[in-house]
Amino acid sequence: MSHKVPAVEPVTDKDTLIKYLEKGVKPRENWRIGTEHEKFVYRLSDYAPLAYNGSPGIRQILEKLQRYGWAPVTEKGNIIALKKADGSSVTLEPGGQFELSGAPVASIHQTCNEVQSHLTEVKAVCEEIGAGMSGIGFVPKWRRDEIPWMPKGRYKVMRDYMLKTGSLGHDMMLRTSTVQVNLDFSSEADMVQKMRIAVALQPVATALFANSPFTEGRPNGFLSYRSHTWTDTDPDRSGMLPFIFDDGFGFERWVDYVLDVPMYFVYREGLYQDVAGCSFRDFMAGKLKGFEGVYPSLRDWEDHMTTPFPEVRLKHFIEMRGADGGPWSRLCALPALWVGLLYDSEAQNEAWDLIKDWKTSEMQCIRAAVPRYALKTQFRGRPLQDIAKSMVEIAGDGLRRRRVASGSKSDECSYIETLQEIAESGISPAETLLERFEKDWGGDIDRVYMATTY
Repeated sequence: MSHKVPAVEPVTDKDTLIKYLEKGVKPRENWRIGTEHEKFVYRLSDYAPLAYNGSPGIRQILEKLQRYGWAPVTEKGNIIALKKADGSSVTLEPGGQFELSGAPVASIHQTCNEVQSHLTEVKAVCEEIGAGMSGIGFVPKWRRDEIPWMPKGRYKVMRDYMLKTGSLGHDMMLRTSTVQVNLDFSSEADMVQKMRIAVALQPVATALFANSPFTEGRPNGFLSYRSHTWTDTDPDRSGMLPFIFDDGFGFERWVDYVLDVPMYFVYREGLYQDVAGCSFRDFMAGKLKGFEGVYPSLRDWEDHMTTPFPEVRLKHFIEMRGADGGPWSRLCALPALWVGLLYDSEAQNEAWDLIKDWKTSEMQCIRAAVPRYALKTQFRGRPLQDIAKSMVEIAGDGLRRRRVASGSKSDECSYIETLQEIAESGISPAETLLERFEKDWGGDIDRVYMATTY
């Protein structure tokens, strides 16, 4: 008995793509929080990066984690990810950075518990094989040519194309690590305001979380070198996107932006076919080079939507992408910051009042300066620290008004206490690391791994 494969509806017009984005609209009671974070994996004996194969190796960790109920995802016989029915997954970044993409949950308590249980699992597995995982924004010691590439087809396409678009693309792929949160919106207008607040304040978050001051064993002159790598990766797909502040911005304008981003690949029969630099508009017209007469599906559009890399990215939710990786406390603080700002309507209005008269040229200047100066960046004659204090205060009030309790906690405010301390002091995590490196560790870069390991 034969089974007919259902035909996939081809995407041939922009309206389909706009309607796809509109499906992200959710009533407030259905809003969720999805936290993602990456960390570097290294060999305990000499702080060297792990290859995919070998012992200790990345494949080993993925295999051993399956005892905690994770199901493997394979590509060409290699385990490249793990997943659970709740929507959470473990994935690999190009240089073996280990990423947890959390399940969509209702509270910071839940997202923080998820982070904690994941770190407990990876710690147990790593201890068995002689590996460790470090939370920092840019790898402190390894040269680019020392880091093994992971066996994922899409990374091969990106790796080759990035040589044509900037000088720091491979650094971004191999040597950076981040924490981000994904949040919902209730309407197109709500999405627009949230995107504008997020884009304006993303550099302030970068400053609060700045945690990447070392390259190849030495201070690199930056406080968030991870953030700096994005300034010379690919101008077609990164940056702060000033058009978000134009009159008339909405779902259609975002679709136009993504359509203008050059493609990387088409995924067919388990393989990533290289179409780097080609146009998705041509694909919709059946004119994609090498795929003439073939039309994309919504799955192709979903894939393409993951290839722009701005500081704030729109899918069926909004991704806040501006923060360096760090310790457990800051992995919980990042979602708490943005939930406090954007999931309480009074806080959202206060955040809007904070930034509504900012010019996009001013935002560009802050974005350019923050990787080097963090909270000491000057804005309108004052340090950015002043904005950071206001931002954290508004978020704290928003979390208090949410009144989401768990156990002994009456609300979610405790998760941003670490950011309150950073904002009050004006000293970024990177500056604290630099001081310890010079004064306490005598310039021994291995001590950075010891200090940042989970």
